[in-house]
Amino acid sequence: MSYPASRPRRLRRSPLLRRALAETTLAASDFVLPLFVSETATAPVPISSLPGHHQHSIQSALDECQQAIDLGIPMVLLFGIPAAKDERGTAAWADDGAVQRLTTAIKERFGDRLLVATDLCMCEYTSHGHCGILSGREVDNDATLDAYRQIAASQAGAGADIVAPSGMMDGQVGAIREVLDGGGFGEVAIMAYSAKMASAFYGPFRDAVGSVPAFGDRRAYQMDGANLDEALREVRLDIVEGADIVMVKPAGPYLDIVARVAAEVDVPVAAYQVSGEMAMIKAAAERGWLDHDAAVMESLVSIRRAGAKLLISYFAKEAVRIMQGLREA
Repeated sequence: MSYPASRPRRLRRSPLLRRALAETTLAASDFVLPLFVSETATAPVPISSLPGHHQHSIQSALDECQQAIDLGIPMVLLFGIPAAKDERGTAAWADDGAVQRLTTAIKERFGDRLLVATDLCMCEYTSHGHCGILSGREVDNDATLDAYRQIAASQAGAGADIVAPSGMMDGQVGAIREVLDGGGFGEVAIMAYSAKMASAFYGPFRDAVGSVPAFGDRRAYQMDGANLDEALREVRLDIVEGADIVMVKPAGPYLDIVARVAAEVDVPVAAYQVSGEMAMIKAAAERGWLDHDAAVMESLVSIRRAGAKLLISYFAKEAVRIMQGLREA
């Protein structure tokens, strides 16, 4: 059918009709809220490069969790900031560590009203800022797997619903699945950072947790963002090893990878809209260069449209509030 009989604009004239016919929708239940918890904080400490986010005490983090529940956000993803770091990152598996204590406190206070996912890595805990155990100036993959096993057992013992290994070590999912199943934590799920790129967009996060590498970079274990086929291989390997959810990180610059993974695998796909993605929108909006709320929603819809089932985003609370009151601009 050709113009003038075909007039697609008829279906775009009404805000109500546009909403009714939207092919991609967002809901509060799509979001995961990242939270930073510090062993030393007694009150929230603002993170300047992540506006609206803080290094939290246990109590202030619990307050954030209550806000998430009130907004309908079903899950938080916890990152820890230890009182002291060492060469082996031993605070990562301390049973009285910040993540472990907060996990237990969340489950005691909120029970099944909030899911707790725990980032399982070592870069926040090592004095050198790398994601594992060093041998010279290289990360020793298999020695790091032993550490990841200890972290997984500690986080699961604290009550985590989901552990989220993010170090990109070969075999990490299989090693963690083995220790969880063998330790009586067979119901704890694994959300694997399966395609985690060596990205320039992690800067504000590294400021937040003090994880800038003391030397070199992470390109020897995080992925080259140029490689789509390799990303798919990494995802498939993690699924074979027992991943329940696979993740692509960052989200926005890698929507093609999100889409391919979502089309080709039969497990849920998460996408992480990382700190640098948030920072760019915030900075541009502060200068009046774009509409903050419109840009936030457009960026999130694009990730959902690509096929992500879970959106890990620093905009989680803001986005839900926009949807509740300011969705139509």
